[in-house]
Amino acid sequence: MKAAIVVETGRTPVYGDFEEPVPAAGEARIEVRAAALYNLVKSRATGTHYSSSVQFPFVAGVDGVGRRDDGRRVYFVFPRAPFGSMAEKSVVTTSQLVSLPDDLDDVTAAAIANPGMSSWVALKERAKLVAGEAVLVNGATGTAGRLAVQIAKHLGARRVVAIGRNAEALKSLYSLGADETILIGDGGDTFEQTVTEQFRRDGVDVVLDYLWGPTAERIIVAAAKSDKDELPTRFVHIGAVSATNLTLPGAALRASAISVMGSGIGSASRDRLMAALDGLMHAAVPAGFQIETRTFPLAQVEHAWATAPNRPRAVFQIP
Repeated sequence: MKAAIVVETGRTPVYGDFEEPVPAAGEARIEVRAAALYNLVKSRATGTHYSSSVQFPFVAGVDGVGRRDDGRRVYFVFPRAPFGSMAEKSVVTTSQLVSLPDDLDDVTAAAIANPGMSSWVALKERAKLVAGEAVLVNGATGTAGRLAVQIAKHLGARRVVAIGRNAEALKSLYSLGADETILIGDGGDTFEQTVTEQFRRDGVDVVLDYLWGPTAERIIVAAAKSDKDELPTRFVHIGAVSATNLTLPGAALRASAISVMGSGIGSASRDRLMAALDGLMHAAVPAGFQIETRTFPLAQVEHAWATAPNRPRAVFQIP
């Protein structure tokens, strides 16, 4: 079968022939139709992610959309190594499948799964969002952040504040459900004052953080300054686009009731993650979630790997 094959650490996958998978007991063989390209896929393939394989060769791809041997259309995640999702066929444990609604197309399902799950799990499983609460999204102009704005509203947030560096991209978020936006600028004192005012004036119950680094520091300090007496702000760290570390004064935590937690692989059980994916997939069309996509044939994997930006989301159509 044709596949995107990783032959060694640090190398871009190559398009070539790979053995076909044979399902074992408890597994399903998938005839793949679409698989998305995003940061987790790249980091696992290049060996920089903690969950990367150390055995070569293997097929790239973490998740995708396809059909089981009985014809049922499904989303699947974490195929059995060395098989990935960027191939004509893959194999996966049946508990890692989600049935797809008929009105959700293959490309959208493949594209929306990873970025959409990041905020769905963060809000429902980690922060335990209650309808009527206010949500602040730090890093709202990327693919995941734009979906986070939409998902927060869908899950009942009364107010969504979007933070980002691109003024034009921030403006476009009003049509997706954002109530207010904050331009990061240099991320310094002015930014901190603006965020502090958000906490003091209207309150912020949940922060979804896709950036980490200086802006996350300022948001946590702003929460400490807000003197909020109600339930503590839940700060959920999801991604580290800006920096892998931050420097945080201990007083910011001692002086407030803020709760800081993470959301990612390992932060929720596999069953809860699959339940979240099922909820996301079945809400996508009724809720009108929007995600920009660009499709490529799998044969162009080397070109797309090197040139496709995170937005619009690149999706390989197979065959």
